Amino acid sequence: MMKRVLHTFIVLFLLCGCASKKAKFDDYVFHTQKEKQSYLNSYDKALKLWNIPYTEENIKTSFGTAHVITAGPKNGKDLVLLHGMDASSTMWYPNIKALAKNHRIYAIDFIMEPGKSNLTAKPLSKENIVVWYQDIFTHYKLKKFDIVAASRGGWIATLLAVQKENSIDKIVLLSPAQTFEFIDKVGKTSSALMLKLFPSEKKFGKTLETFSTHPEKISPVYKRQFYLANKYAKSNSSMLKMTPFSNEELKSIKNPVLILIGDKDVINSEDSLEKAKKFMPNSKTKIVKDAGHFLSIDQTKAVNDAMVNFLE
Repeated sequence: MMKRVLHTFIVLFLLCGCASKKAKFDDYVFHTQKEKQSYLNSYDKALKLWNIPYTEENIKTSFGTAHVITAGPKNGKDLVLLHGMDASSTMWYPNIKALAKNHRIYAIDFIMEPGKSNLTAKPLSKENIVVWYQDIFTHYKLKKFDIVAASRGGWIATLLAVQKENSIDKIVLLSPAQTFEFIDKVGKTSSALMLKLFPSEKKFGKTLETFSTHPEKISPVYKRQFYLANKYAKSNSSMLKMTPFSNEELKSIKNPVLILIGDKDVINSEDSLEKAKKFMPNSKTKIVKDAGHFLSIDQTKAVNDAMVNFLE
């Protein structure tokens, strides 16, 4: 109970602390056009780290424009990638070559975060989020597709999986945030809170050290984009809607699911994996050694191998 109270306090404080800044132009995520353009320039540079052929597309949805990056063989099995909070689809650069070898990739920028998707409606409810992704899946005629999702993306993937009508096959969850339990080590995540309230390069460095066991592995090009996302992006109330799923909801997921967490993760603990094993009948779990919340970067080969072996 105390963990939940602390979590709610931190999120509310984060939202209220950032709400005092007034938007200077009509954009849900950024405060100024200059900030937005600076971020987009860094996004383009980071996306080149994928180092494989890809195509960027903007498609219309019920709530605005969805930015989707496609890659991999067109005859490969469809695989949707859902990134972590403020990380955007560029975060997959250490993993994309392995994932795109035999899969047709659809990496989607979440519409209420820094990225290239553009929200033209009011902030989305959980129900709206489901509709938004269904719009994308319908546009690409995706059926029996797999999902790889990290952190907040893992929560979204689980939200999609508990819907009675879905076309998802296999799911990989990389330290899904707020999915099985509330944040494990609330105190240690305070560095992310301070970064949001008072952004600086020093606080950003401390945040990376908290969430990663090997921050030195993170590309400087990507670090720059991720920093600008944290520096410029407005907070949004959707964080408050990220509550763990009920036992009954988890039981409803019949898909094959692989859940990976790092042994030094500050978001999940072994309790999360125990709950998954107890209530998700087709789940497999694994703890990745010497890895934090950013396990796809901390231990790229181990995570890539585990994902590919499970998906194939």
